[in-house]
Amino acid sequence: MNSPNAIETIPGRLFERVAATPKAPAYFARGANGWEATDWATYGKQVEQTARALLAEGIQPGQVVGILGNNRPQWIIVHAAAMAIGAVPTGIYPTSSAEEIAYLLGHTEAPLVVLESPQHLEHLLDADTGKSPLVRRMVCMAGGPGSTDPRVCSFEDFLAGGDRIEAQEVHRLTATLKPDSLATLIYTSGTTGPPKGVMLTHGNLAWTAVAMRRILTAVPEDRMLSYLPLSHIAEQMFTIHAAVTVGYPVYFAESMGTVARDISEIRPTLLFGVPRIWEKMHTGLFAKLNQVTGVKKQLIGWARGVAGSASRARMEGRAPGLTTRLQLSLAERLVFNKLRKAIGLDASRINISGAAPLAMNFLEDLASLGLPVLEVYGQSETCGPTTFNFPEDYLLGSVGKPLPGIELRMADDDEILVRGPNLFAGYYKNPEASADCLRDGWLASGDLGRIDARGFLSITGRKKEILITAGGKNIAPQNIEFALQQDPLIETAMVIGDRRKYLTALIALDPEAANALVSDSSSPPNGNAELEREVQRLVDEANSRLASVEQIKRFTLLDRPFSVEAGELTPTMKVKRKVVERLHAEAIEAMY
Repeated sequence: MNSPNAIETIPGRLFERVAATPKAPAYFARGANGWEATDWATYGKQVEQTARALLAEGIQPGQVVGILGNNRPQWIIVHAAAMAIGAVPTGIYPTSSAEEIAYLLGHTEAPLVVLESPQHLEHLLDADTGKSPLVRRMVCMAGGPGSTDPRVCSFEDFLAGGDRIEAQEVHRLTATLKPDSLATLIYTSGTTGPPKGVMLTHGNLAWTAVAMRRILTAVPEDRMLSYLPLSHIAEQMFTIHAAVTVGYPVYFAESMGTVARDISEIRPTLLFGVPRIWEKMHTGLFAKLNQVTGVKKQLIGWARGVAGSASRARMEGRAPGLTTRLQLSLAERLVFNKLRKAIGLDASRINISGAAPLAMNFLEDLASLGLPVLEVYGQSETCGPTTFNFPEDYLLGSVGKPLPGIELRMADDDEILVRGPNLFAGYYKNPEASADCLRDGWLASGDLGRIDARGFLSITGRKKEILITAGGKNIAPQNIEFALQQDPLIETAMVIGDRRKYLTALIALDPEAANALVSDSSSPPNGNAELEREVQRLVDEANSRLASVEQIKRFTLLDRPFSVEAGELTPTMKVKRKVVERLHAEAIEAMY
């Protein structure tokens, strides 16, 4: 168990953590008596027993173990157990259709899948029929099997099978793990085709977890909330790998619907969110602040001015002056601590946003409340983070600077190239795609960007999403979409214009913001004169900041937001352009 490789792998670190701090809390889940703690010693035993059960089922090193379900303790226990014996866990998004599940099962040839709900089991059985005959065991995380299929069993029966295997066998296999061995598969969202399996090694995960510990100055006393899909590497890094490396406890949200309540109860010290989370927080905060009058309003205005000055100083690469620091300390006591406490962020040291850009006005507003949100950039192929806005060295609107140990350079066409110890080992069973993006030790990210004189990276678009107009102009739609989405009313905008004479946009509105704006909320957005006038104003405002060839000439308001269920969004909320174009072909053609 104490092999030289132990600390170079997450399973090795887990068992080291168990030995070092057995009684410290490893995770919390809501039970009958509120938040119930599980210590590291128990967590280690759970992983050990689950690993024994996997061995009893005949799982061999290198074989894939699928995990299908929402965030819960069993998810991370199975993931860690599979890695501990050299198997390869891969998460399946709980929103996946039967067809998507079938693809992953067929591609990975997973002999065993652990799943959560009867609905997931139904999808899994539908996907498995005649398409993935290799699946020989389906384990239900909660409740009874709910099926007469002999391959289906309860989690309890599955664990009991592990009694046939000696615990020492698990630790023997953990000790044989090598840093360059395959640890996990992360399947990409598949915006432009079938998802690809990103191969991450034990060394990738271990190195990145240490880098995160240093960047976040994380300590065992920190607290994290796990609520974003664990199939994504960013959530895995915070919930599994960094947690084991640092020793802080993780709290499992009951659902996305309970996140606001969970945050207010646990008061996380580190919070990672996608833009939609921060946008909702911004909307809620400013709805309350706009109701304040008189002396309180003046006090808040003064405090925001002080925080804004401090933030601008840091963005200019200098420390705030003594007067600003003294005023900021007073503003914290009089205003900001109370505001943050009201939403459960009074203990939060670092607030992180990733996956997509956050509108600049949101970033500036939150920074003026003493809540700077630090945007990061990365991808599954770099084990999560590539660049980071550091707490004392950030630039709002950028995605920060490379993590120490990671190199960036720009190709001639402004594509971002990345090299470092976090670089993946290639795509699973796809040498052609691997060779296409891995060149002489560098990852061709597919993202376009620019680096300023101080080393801050800004993302300007996606290489594969460049539009070429009928006039031959190359246009990155992301910048235009970002400009349109600066106002809370516009939830998503998708620019159209490839091989067209001019640019148009499909615009999906935020339902709450739209309802608050119109006198008749029962009327659909498309055809609502009040909404169309307001969106035209926002489009005109965005156009004023764009070159003439980039300006939106016409737009269509959609009657509903884009959704994962309709196939328009990936589970990580990225727009599937081809799907949207197909589903809304009639509306698009009407604009031309």
